[in-house]
Parts: sequence; C-alpha cells; structure tokens
Amino acid sequence: MNCSVTGTSSQVLLDSDLSMRTLSTPSPALICPPNLPGFQNGRGSSTSSSSITGETVAMVHSPPPTRLTHPLIRLASRPQKEQASIDRLPDHSMVQIFSFLPTNQLCRCARVCRRWYNLAWDPRLWRTIRLTGETINVDRALKVLTRRLCQDTPNVCLMLETVTVSGCRRLTDRGLYTIAQCCPELRRLEVSGCYNISNEAVFDVVSLCPNLEHLDVSGCSKVTCISLTREASIKLSPLHGKQISIRYLDMTDCFVLEDEGLHTIAAHCTQLTHLYLRRCVRLTDEGLRYLVIYCASIKELSVSDCRFVSDFGLREIAKLESRLRYLSIAHCGRVTDVGIRYVAKYCSKLRYLNARGCEGITDHGVEYLAKNCTKLKSLDIGKCPLVSDTGLECLALNCFNLKRLSLKSCESITGQGLQIVAANCFDLQTLNVQDCEVSVEALRFVKRHCKRCVIEHTNPAFF
Repeated sequence: MNCSVTGTSSQVLLDSDLSMRTLSTPSPALICPPNLPGFQNGRGSSTSSSSITGETVAMVHSPPPTRLTHPLIRLASRPQKEQASIDRLPDHSMVQIFSFLPTNQLCRCARVCRRWYNLAWDPRLWRTIRLTGETINVDRALKVLTRRLCQDTPNVCLMLETVTVSGCRRLTDRGLYTIAQCCPELRRLEVSGCYNISNEAVFDVVSLCPNLEHLDVSGCSKVTCISLTREASIKLSPLHGKQISIRYLDMTDCFVLEDEGLHTIAAHCTQLTHLYLRRCVRLTDEGLRYLVIYCASIKELSVSDCRFVSDFGLREIAKLESRLRYLSIAHCGRVTDVGIRYVAKYCSKLRYLNARGCEGITDHGVEYLAKNCTKLKSLDIGKCPLVSDTGLECLALNCFNLKRLSLKSCESITGQGLQIVAANCFDLQTLNVQDCEVSVEALRFVKRHCKRCVIEHTNPAFF
C-alpha cells in the first residue's frame, strides 16, 4: 500500500511541476554560484538558461507552485508543522527585510514559495541592482534581470536607478549597453575594476541615461573620454544644447587618460562637483586649466599621484575659490609652498587637504595655509620632512576645529609641537605620528587633552 501511494505521489508531483512551466508568469532571474544546484524539475534536470560549468551564470526559474492538496499526497506526507515564525510577518515587514539583501540573495528568496516570489519582485526592491564576483557572467545576468523588470513596461525599466557591478571583471560593453537601453531613469552606475569597459559603452550610458549623476569607472583603464559624441576628439558645441548631468565622477587608475581627454570630459560634464583623478599619471597642469574653465562648481578634487601636476596646476585649481572644500595632491612631487599659497589665498573655505609626500612644502607653506584656511578640519602633511614644530604651532593657533592630522614620517616633528597642537585643538579625533621621533610623555599629553583622539604611532612604550 505504501509503495503504491509513493509511486502515485511522485507522478502527481511530476505532473504538477511540469504544468508549472506552462505558466505565462515571467520567471525570476537567479544569480547562483556554480557549486549550488539549480531548481530541479521532476526528472532531475536543471531549468537554467545555461549549462556552462565552472562559472556563475544567470538562471531562470518559474514561480514556486502553491501547496499541493491531492489526497494521496496528504496520505504520504508528514504531519504539517506549525507555521514558521517568519511567515507570520505582514507583507510590508517582509519587503523591509528583503530590502537589505543583495540582488543574488533576493533572487533566491523568490524560489521559496509563491508569496515570497511575489514579494521579492516588489518594485520598491528593484531600484538597485548590486552584483559582485569575478566569475559571474554579468552580461547575461543583467540581460535576464532587466527583461524581468521590464515586464510591466515593455523594453523599459522605469524603477531602476542604481546599478553596482564593481569588481565584476567579466562585464563588457554589451552588458552596459543592456543597462543603457532599458534603464532611462538610471542615476548611479558603479563599474570600478571592470577593465573590459571602453569609451563606446560609456557613450551609450551617458547618451541614453540623461539623469545619470554618479559614475564610477575607477580602474577601467580603457576609458579615456566621456562625451556625447562617439568621436572623442569632437568637443561639445553650444549648438548641441545637450550636456551630461554627471555630478560625481571617479576615474581613479584610468592611467591612459590625458589632457585632451580631460578637456573633452570637462566640456561635456559642466555640472561636476566631485572629481577624482588619482593615479591618472599622464595628466598635466594643462588638463587642470581646461577643467577649471568648464567646471566651475567643483567642490572635491583629487589629483593624487599625478606626478606632472605642479604649482602652476595649483594656481589653476585656486580659481575654484571658495567653492573648493576638498583637495588631494598627495605625492605630487612638483608642488611647493608656492602652490600651497595660491590655494590658501583663494580657497578660504577649504576643509580637507592631503599633501602627503609633497616634499617641497615647508613651515612657510603650512603657516600661510593655517592663517587663511582657518576652518580646516583635516590635514595630511605626512612625509614632508621640511615641516617642523614651527609650522605645527602656527597650525594649532589658527585651526581650532582640526579633527584629523597626519604627520607620518615627518622627521623634524618633536613632542613639543604635538603638545602645542593638543593644547589648542581639543576636538582632535585622529593623530598619525608613525615614524616620528616623539616621546611617550608627549603622546600621553595628547591623550589627556584630546580624550577622543585615536593616536597612530610606532612607539612600543605607549599603549
């Protein structure tokens, strides 16, 4: 009797599962690693969209079936247990919980039951797509996800505003084209470390997503230009009447970027407020001149490790005047007190300055900076061997709001200079004096006067 019931039950399960495939409801896209089994059908074969092994791919599945009520199945099944605690939560609470899940986990939740399937595809949960992993087939995943999200509005996904696929090295121009074509409301795109991305893909995104405000292409070494024309050499003409709305642009480690490319970017992205060009080693002072001409609203700028930037470049940056709040010129070896004086004179509202490794800066530069930028909150002058206690004293007597100070490897700094800083800058929160010749007594003095200060040091006697 038991054997016949079990056999009949299996047949019913098989028929039910096969019937589920005929549903017209679009199936969710599941981003599953290769070592996890896919959703199996009655014969044990996978319903995935690809059988590729050794990689992560996008998988497609039907919505989970409702609970089966065949009398034979009830006979063969175990006694029903009490309803799980999580199933007692109302829909709005479940949606809130799902909102904290990354995209791949959210897709897995859609496989649990029909209720979870419906909740997992709530439009409020799909304002963001976030995928990570070097092996994931991102192009296919984005294609399947956007196809599902375009169910209610064919070929257009109006809800998606943020796409983050940083570190997905298999992303290509094809994947970005899918996003650009289907997501006109995209506002934020992060593809850092996706080194297969080219200018062509960036063109597709900025031309088809007019609301894009945040773009991170750091580490995309093939990106040398951002414009509304396919030819990078063509500058934007006023006759076009169109501009790119990007305000935040990170091009760190785009080491092929040159002055001409920066000129084109500045001409097309005139609304930039945050620009990061760390380790764009081919840029010179000429590129910064173009930048300031077109992008007068920049608040944060980083040209760290751009070794060709000199005092002339800082003279151009100083034309941003009081709008500039953040500046990083770390390891720009050609910068001296002259460049610092330009910035200090015209950028009086500067809050953050990173000048680590600028060995041409002396006490005179620090003094001029302290007297003109009195609202300075963060200063890094590490590895500036010509800065001594004299410069620190002037800093302490003028910048009372200083919260972060780095003096790492400043050979001329002593405990006396630190004590003057601690006695005047009570709000100091971080102090880096690694590789500095300072006594334990001086460090204890700092700790007594700046109780919330975290001291980074290399003195084994202080703890």
